Amino acid sequence: MWRFSHLVFRTVAGIGYWLTRRLTRAGMLVAGVLVASAALGIDTTQTVAYRIFALAAGLLAVAGLSAWLLRERFTVERFLPRLATVGESFTYRVAVTNRADTPRDGVTVREVLADPRPDYFTFRAQLKFPTYRAWKRLIAARAVVEVGEQPVPTLAPRGTVEVVMRGEALRRGSQNFTGLTLARADPLALCNSLLTVRSGANLLVLPRRYALPQFALPGSRKYQPGGVALAASVGESEEFMGLREYRPGDPLQRIHWRSFARVGAPIVKEYQDEFFERHALVLDSFTASDDTSAFEEAVSVAASFAYTVNTRECLLDLMFVGAQSYCYTAGRGQLSTGGLLEVLAGVQPCRDKPIRVLQDAILARRAALSGCILILLGWDEARAEFTRRLQALGLPLLALSVSAQAVPAAPAWLHVLTPGRIQEGLARL
Repeated sequence: MWRFSHLVFRTVAGIGYWLTRRLTRAGMLVAGVLVASAALGIDTTQTVAYRIFALAAGLLAVAGLSAWLLRERFTVERFLPRLATVGESFTYRVAVTNRADTPRDGVTVREVLADPRPDYFTFRAQLKFPTYRAWKRLIAARAVVEVGEQPVPTLAPRGTVEVVMRGEALRRGSQNFTGLTLARADPLALCNSLLTVRSGANLLVLPRRYALPQFALPGSRKYQPGGVALAASVGESEEFMGLREYRPGDPLQRIHWRSFARVGAPIVKEYQDEFFERHALVLDSFTASDDTSAFEEAVSVAASFAYTVNTRECLLDLMFVGAQSYCYTAGRGQLSTGGLLEVLAGVQPCRDKPIRVLQDAILARRAALSGCILILLGWDEARAEFTRRLQALGLPLLALSVSAQAVPAAPAWLHVLTPGRIQEGLARL
């Protein structure tokens, strides 16, 4: 049943997509009349609806033949931005060139996005029962951006014009653009003549970001062994303190050659150890629910902190668990803030591992961490034990919980954020 349903839904969706691109609005109206008259005019002895059917079929046939004979010749070039942000609109330019020796008008340009229809295994895994309504919801959930159709100004012979395309970022992730389609209606304005130009590109949609109030990060500076590359311009970088006699194991790069030549014995330069702040931004990605709204909000909260924390004054370790445990560091000589946002654009829920995996990853870096910003999904006994373990080790915490449900007996230090009212909750930090 599942394979048959997937085949039928995929076919129906494909036919609908083809019709909406091939037929104009007037053409869709004529096609609807064609179907209705076909249903009403089966018995030609009782009704004359078959005449309407014949007229509609004739109009569509003539329009389709005319569109096929229109043989348009265009070239297009897309100038797509690399990044967009959820909930925000974006624009970009498309250059259209008319390769014919006669002018062209009535042309529109459309984007060809990657096929959003899921494969069988995704269809089977994400639906509890195969209904077409659930299929449409699944397709809508896979759409990353939406780009509208734009009219092209009249094209002079061998002329080029630029069209401003407008789109909206619907959800985070990567959107693949596979080509551009130029459409021009036939003389009856029922069918479109389509010319598709293959032009691949990708747009990365970053998570939504919220405004954060002024807040102090928990913790103090920590010693960072071997951190001279990281310490440059963050806190107390390695600083020259004086000269001393050579000791076995001192690196040759620290020998002060002038003093060596003057006294006839190895003399080395002594430096102050590196101390600076290093914070962990921990994202709880563990969820068993099919509703990912709370998870998406948690990612947005993490993106807000990653964007706001000044990584010129400290280092920030983004930590989460997916297929494995991940840690990405932003700061001097490491990733930029934009790099962390790009990582968060691809984070997926983890459904097959316990939260203990994340706890172990934090404990492995405990000695170097000044504090921890902890973003949790809900609040239960496992997460309470997780935070108690971190507090018992003396790690300063700023803990937030994103939960659609009320959190009874929440600790005073836990900031509870409700999806749909995240900005209001963050304002109380």
